Amino acid sequence: MKQNRQNLFSHSGRGKESIIYHYFFLAVMILWVTACKPSEDATKEVQPKVLASSFDMGVASYWVKTQLYLCKKGTGFTPPVTSRAFGYAGVTLYESVVGGMPSNNSLSGQLSGLSNVPKADAAKEYNWALAANAAEAFIVKKLFVNPVDSTKYYPKIDSLEQALNVLYKVNVTTEVLERSKAYGKAVAAAIYNWSKTDGGDEGYKRNFPTSYKVPVFVGAWQPTENNIQNPMQPFWGANRLFVEANGKLAMPKPIDYSTKSNSPYFIQYNEVYQKNKILTQEEKEISVWWSDNPGDTSTPPGHSVSIANIALQKVNAKLDKAAEGFAKTGIAVADAFILCWKCKFTYNNERPYTYVRYAIDPSWKPFWPAPPFPGFPSGHATQAGAVCEVLTNLFGDNFAFTDDSYEGRANDPLTGTAFKSRSFASFKDFAVECANSRFYGGIHTHQDNDEGMKNGVLVGKNVNALKFKK
Repeated sequence: MKQNRQNLFSHSGRGKESIIYHYFFLAVMILWVTACKPSEDATKEVQPKVLASSFDMGVASYWVKTQLYLCKKGTGFTPPVTSRAFGYAGVTLYESVVGGMPSNNSLSGQLSGLSNVPKADAAKEYNWALAANAAEAFIVKKLFVNPVDSTKYYPKIDSLEQALNVLYKVNVTTEVLERSKAYGKAVAAAIYNWSKTDGGDEGYKRNFPTSYKVPVFVGAWQPTENNIQNPMQPFWGANRLFVEANGKLAMPKPIDYSTKSNSPYFIQYNEVYQKNKILTQEEKEISVWWSDNPGDTSTPPGHSVSIANIALQKVNAKLDKAAEGFAKTGIAVADAFILCWKCKFTYNNERPYTYVRYAIDPSWKPFWPAPPFPGFPSGHATQAGAVCEVLTNLFGDNFAFTDDSYEGRANDPLTGTAFKSRSFASFKDFAVECANSRFYGGIHTHQDNDEGMKNGVLVGKNVNALKFKK
């Protein structure tokens, strides 16, 4: 009996060892298979704890309105300088909140020369409105206020930043507040450092460089009726573009010069002259509405950014859509002005004022004074075409809106014409009217507008082709 109990015990022990070995082997196999096969969690990106879409667009709109004001009131904000500032401000806004946009990509590595933009830690919480607020406050001080105006406007910028912090920090922990602000400033600092290498840094200092020698030839641009001897930003076309593909676009070419009355060149300029003699009241209103003169307005690129703001507010956009919208609009106007200015100073094509007085009517004066730079192509038309393309991509073909950007302005002191808000059935309608306004003003031919618009549309298409979406 004792022997049997020992045998039973021995047999039972071996059974237990066998079972233990079996489960040990099974556990090893499970671990091995698990290690070799990625888990579902490993293949998914870590989602942000809070989405940018959970915030309204208020913070973006407040800063855009501030930028528009500073461009109008500040020193040296010519259209090219202004377009550049809006380009970088738009990218700064977008990059400061893209960490809360899981369906979107950063523009780092996509825009020319842009890399190493700080990334948000997806495992941590951010308040994206506070991050955007800090980022915009930083970049506005750097790009929308020149040193000569800093003591006047820095306190106002600080006050807006503080007010928006109070508005958006409700129910936010101190840790999240400080993390968000620090992140926004870090992003803006990276964007600003990138901006300093584009060739346009501190462009306000050289709006009318005396080093530029105005070319002299038949059909060349000459100092305009406002008697400014040096053209505006003649070297701007050499600046770095935001979108590399825009540098590969073919440059349009103006019609060959001729004084023959049946030549395409003569016909173009005579159309301007003849139209100026029979302008309707509405055409005069269109001309002054789109005059966008520096010092009185935020210039053409600012007007376009204002229209983007109007569209975004109409649809009650959230912060994510606003950030993408202002980034696309800013990039579009910035690249449009670089390419337009490159073309202007390649051909140095004369304005209607010069040609009409030489070949048609020596006493003619256009309805609107010509700006101090060559005519072909139209800057208004080029940037309007680009903005039309990006806004149509965002909002659709038949987006009706009213442009009230200059509502409340006193009548134009030069012509006595009233500023009346303009309503449009689509962004294409806005772009066409914007371009035509320069024809009505007597400062651009149809070819200036047509070629500018075509090239601007191509600029906008290249902006839309960026991989904003994953």
